[in-house]
Amino acid sequence: MNLAFSTAWPVLWAQQATQTAWLDEPMLLGISRQWVIWIAWLALGFFGLFPGIVAYMVWAERKVAARFQDRIGPNRVGPLGLLQPIADAIKLITKENIVPGSADKVVHLLAPVLLLVSAFLTLAVIPFGFGGKVGNRLTGLTPIDLPSGLLYLIAVSSMSSLGIFLAGWASRNKYSLLGAMRAVAQLVSYEVPQVLATVPIILWTGSLSLVAILNHQVEFGWFIFSPPGFMAFVLLTIANIAEVNRTPFDLPEAESEIIAGYHTEYSGMRFGLFFLAEYLSVFSVSCLGTILFLGGGSLPLFDLRDLLSDNTTSFVFVNAITVGVFSVKVILYVFLMFWIRATLPRMRVDQLMAFAWKMMVPLSIINILIAAIWQEVVVGHNLNYIPVFGDTFRGWLVTVPLEIVAVFLVFWIHRVTREDSAPALASARRPAASLVR
Repeated sequence: MNLAFSTAWPVLWAQQATQTAWLDEPMLLGISRQWVIWIAWLALGFFGLFPGIVAYMVWAERKVAARFQDRIGPNRVGPLGLLQPIADAIKLITKENIVPGSADKVVHLLAPVLLLVSAFLTLAVIPFGFGGKVGNRLTGLTPIDLPSGLLYLIAVSSMSSLGIFLAGWASRNKYSLLGAMRAVAQLVSYEVPQVLATVPIILWTGSLSLVAILNHQVEFGWFIFSPPGFMAFVLLTIANIAEVNRTPFDLPEAESEIIAGYHTEYSGMRFGLFFLAEYLSVFSVSCLGTILFLGGGSLPLFDLRDLLSDNTTSFVFVNAITVGVFSVKVILYVFLMFWIRATLPRMRVDQLMAFAWKMMVPLSIINILIAAIWQEVVVGHNLNYIPVFGDTFRGWLVTVPLEIVAVFLVFWIHRVTREDSAPALASARRPAASLVR
């Protein structure tokens, strides 16, 4: 499944290229307008903006963790330690890259690069602002608006599991291979509820385009303000934390068990690429959660579309506001992930896998059915539906009890099955204990 998704994104890119053929008008030196836009986004993002965001995300996490643990955090290099990320980057660049003699040197280098490319490509379809306006529809401030943008995100993000496995296999280290196998099992397991959590959004929007999802929330309200939407948001957030290997799901690199997991045999800037890819993935999934459930750069009680017009001043002003609002939401989402890391202990392997397959997957499937009920109760079959408070209130009355029953039912079944299997597990452990004695 991962391999199929990983090979799907060139097809989606070609699909977009055929739909934007009208943009291929010659410009300076015969370069088309679309290529100029893509090159500008690549230069701005890959070589400038996103590495800087990642560097200061590390600084922010160290400061947040320090406050949680009654420490100061970085405070030596520059005021408030603000130059610490630059010092860390210089250290990683100047350190020697040590490759084991028995390692596959080509694959050893390719693995972190593949992981970084996967993390960066997910940002290609994120609408960071409103962009322009065609009629009453926003075009989205995004490098590219794919009609199948959500499928594209699933495709390129699944490449990360391949990069992690290659890193563990190419290192010729048992700890690295064990960490890689853990990572692949974890990523594949949590991709299932991650994808299922987005199905209610597709059901309500009727599109896989992230710009269309943004337009729908600007028109009808944020998806998180509904019981199925809130449940999907919680499920997606948990799956996102697992997908980027953050605590309490950081078993692939558990220091107390397998040294550093799949990147045990990496040093210098090759290790820095893993570090960059991890925090860039945290930023990417935060952007995804913001777009799918928090309305992107929109405000809940004020429609910024009314300020958009054909002149440049209006375009710059509105997009400056929406990018700022989007950034605040992403910062709060990232802070939530930092908070969880500083609060919860690491899970065991069996707990992690059971939580994915026995709890999150059933809840995600039930939530899809409840989302369909919400759509039928609130919107019905009216193609020209206008939001009415009475319809929304009726939807809450119907779906809130269903969500509560679903959560209690899944937890109860999991508890019963766990109690039934406890005697068998205890008897299986006794011979091993007697052998140790």
